[in-house]
Amino acid sequence: MTVTSASSHVLQVRGLPVYFCGPDCKARYAARPARYPVATPAASSAPAASAPAAASAPTAALHTCPVHPQIRQNRPGACPLCGMTLDPLAPAIDDNGSPELADFERRFFRTLPLSIAVMVLAMAGHRLRWFEMSTQSLVEFALALPVVLWAGWPIFRRALQSVQSRSPDMWTLIGLGTAAAFLYSVAATFAAGWFPAALITMGRVTVYFDAATAIISLTLLGQIIELKARAKTSDAIRSLMRLAPQTARRIKPDSSEEDVAVAAVQVGDRLRVRPGEQVPVDGSVEQGASTVDESMLTGASAAVAKTVGDALIGATRNISGGLVVRADQVGGATVLAGIVRVLGAAQRSKPPLQRMADRVAAWFVTAVIGAALLTFLVWGWFGPQPGWVHGLINAVAVLIIACPCALGLATPISIMLASGAAATRGVLFRDAAAIENLRRVDTLIVNKTGTLSAGWPILATIIAATGMNEDQVLRLAASLDQASEHPLAAAIVNAARRRGLPLAGAAQFESSPGMGVRGVIEGRQLALGNAALMSRRGVAIAGLEAQAEALRAKGASVIYLAVDGQAAGLLAFTDPIKPGTVEALARLKAGGLRVIMASGESLTTARTVGAELGLAEVRGQQKPADKLALVARLKEEGRVVAMVGDGVNDGPALAAADVGIAIGTGTDVASAQVTLVKGDLRGIAEARAIAAATVANMRQNLAFAFVYNALGVPLAAGVLYPFIGWLPSPMIAALAMSLASVLVIANALRLRAGVRRHP
Repeated sequence: MTVTSASSHVLQVRGLPVYFCGPDCKARYAARPARYPVATPAASSAPAASAPAAASAPTAALHTCPVHPQIRQNRPGACPLCGMTLDPLAPAIDDNGSPELADFERRFFRTLPLSIAVMVLAMAGHRLRWFEMSTQSLVEFALALPVVLWAGWPIFRRALQSVQSRSPDMWTLIGLGTAAAFLYSVAATFAAGWFPAALITMGRVTVYFDAATAIISLTLLGQIIELKARAKTSDAIRSLMRLAPQTARRIKPDSSEEDVAVAAVQVGDRLRVRPGEQVPVDGSVEQGASTVDESMLTGASAAVAKTVGDALIGATRNISGGLVVRADQVGGATVLAGIVRVLGAAQRSKPPLQRMADRVAAWFVTAVIGAALLTFLVWGWFGPQPGWVHGLINAVAVLIIACPCALGLATPISIMLASGAAATRGVLFRDAAAIENLRRVDTLIVNKTGTLSAGWPILATIIAATGMNEDQVLRLAASLDQASEHPLAAAIVNAARRRGLPLAGAAQFESSPGMGVRGVIEGRQLALGNAALMSRRGVAIAGLEAQAEALRAKGASVIYLAVDGQAAGLLAFTDPIKPGTVEALARLKAGGLRVIMASGESLTTARTVGAELGLAEVRGQQKPADKLALVARLKEEGRVVAMVGDGVNDGPALAAADVGIAIGTGTDVASAQVTLVKGDLRGIAEARAIAAATVANMRQNLAFAFVYNALGVPLAAGVLYPFIGWLPSPMIAALAMSLASVLVIANALRLRAGVRRHP
């Protein structure tokens, strides 16, 4: 392989369509002869489809392999590594069927009458006495020729491609078996004199045109059924994409209104959303009040009240009142686009369980060809006459029955369906590994603010130190916190504005994650944060500590304000527990999880909240480094740890945990391995149940695929012949091969139905 640049991932395989090759498949080609010229790398930077309108984007033309997701091809076709039909990277909202499926159907139905005719002649031609037997072979040849050469052309093309790329696959086996049966029959028809008299039956050398045509027709039928079933794996993505409205009503600067395409909406545009209409993009309410149905994205059944300043998610439905909305996120930056992006990536990822199947598949085709050759030789040397003919037919049956399609589909189909069904319940898995890992989790660390509590703290109490009053404390704290995005900062600033306090600009602003902020206001050095920040700044807070501890004992969160190194006062906040949190924690503990609350607030506050929630293990005053250390310590003890958080402060611990679980509907839905879109801890119990069902389903599929091949190969080789005199024909082998793939897909579809029924 010749590479023109280190970043080039765009290859062209001997005139095959351009595809993008990831590190795994690049490594497979790297050691092979330099027969793959590199195409222009400009397209390699094309991003994955990320917006609901992806069908109209250039990336929508990309197709990928369900078994080898690193493959990217700019038109429909077959995977260069396994020959499997490629799926659209971003399915169209209205599925009109794939070109490959249409092609297979056309070839199958147009040649099916010919295949049936060949079958009838082979089984009953000598009884009907329509032709002389030698003439019957010519008629069978004429009928079989278009079936094998035209209907079977996609099969032989993929088989040839697998040989050229030195990646033997199911098409190698089917092509080799069909070609062997057909070419032998052609020779028996036109050069019968080459064959010994022992092979002549009823006036002709036995031919197997019926086997060749049946294999072609049954393979096409199996592919048609498989492709139609695989199309259902994208139903979840299509249903999400259909949620996106196509138009928005934009308010112009002169207050007139116009209907525009959603794609034309820009950040900052003011949009009118009338009752019954969908919110076009992510934004915030500028005027009006209403209730909004968010169930289609979050899974929460109750409508959510919205008023001025509240955030709105695009594609949700306005129920009762008229709203004027400011567009904040558009296009690929919306929550819906992020969900579609993450769901698509999850469906294309490989689970760790697939590694075993990959290791087997790497040697499987070569082993099957060896088994077929051995079958041919054993029958030829030791079998009853005509031994070599029996050997050829049984070798063909071995090649056909052992096609590894079921093995390749065993886990990708389960992942596609489970991740799609989970998304409809408000649970997003970033990749397949997250599904497997979540099933093994035995310890759960939960943050308090925004995870257990609502995350919208309310300023409840202000206590001023000597020489200050409440308004002074609040004004200074709010002036400093204008530059902060912490929920407590928003509560302080909103309280100051409600009192009409004039706020000053902050200079030299600095944030200390997990502790607080500092800066200069009107020439005075201010620090605002917890006791740890006051200690670091050398501020004595003993005079306020008794009052602070009394507030913490009631479950309040307390922060201190210091001015020029002196304690100026404290502010206390209440943060109500989310509805359903107690029930969720009870379900998680009943499921065998060890639950630990790790909060950045004081130990007293954390214990008070923990007691309210029934949590025995509580950690207070936890900075980001402390949460990270807690995760590391638990993992060293052999625990499988999941971390649940909703803010930047939780980022290190989320990344270090075996499974990071993000809460809420922020646009960065890919920030963790699992995202609970509706922000409800009950989703963790649902996600664990989905993960367990998915892994069980994958294991069932893999077990079936292995047992099928372990039994099918010796049966096709004729192992039962010495005992009961039974030999499976290549036609039976082709039917079994197709049914195996269909059964794997059917089992995965059962998983989707089970996930949707789960409470």
